[in-house]
Amino acid sequence: MSERPTRADYVAWRTVTTRWRDDDAYGHLNNATYYELFDTAVNAHLYEATGLDVRSLPQIGVVAETSCRYFREVGFPAPIETGLVVDKVGTSSIVYRIGIFQGDADEAAAEGRFVHVYVDNTDPARSVTPMPDAIRAAVEPLLRPTR
Repeated sequence: MSERPTRADYVAWRTVTTRWRDDDAYGHLNNATYYELFDTAVNAHLYEATGLDVRSLPQIGVVAETSCRYFREVGFPAPIETGLVVDKVGTSSIVYRIGIFQGDADEAAAEGRFVHVYVDNTDPARSVTPMPDAIRAAVEPLLRPTR
């Protein structure tokens, strides 16, 4: 996947305020902060779209995979917009892509891949289980064909 994503590639949007502490010693957003933004974009959407506390469901999504492609620097003090899209909804998993945008640029500054696998929240072994219907209903509208 070498094509740089644009705003048109995403469905759901959230604006996040950057903080002084988000920048690293080189003056740009710390790599770990991108992953916090991915987690927030996904889980905030699930909370808002379902109206549920997703942490207390009998089946919960655990992160099975993450990655990030960086295209240009971003950092404090300008806000960041996160764009969210779903590439795949399986029986027990969801594959998300999250675009990071700062300023008016149409091309993403970074793009993350984030995979949730649903497990039984009541089982200490956390066995894989089908995702709740409320989660499926919240993410299916975000489906877009993969590039």
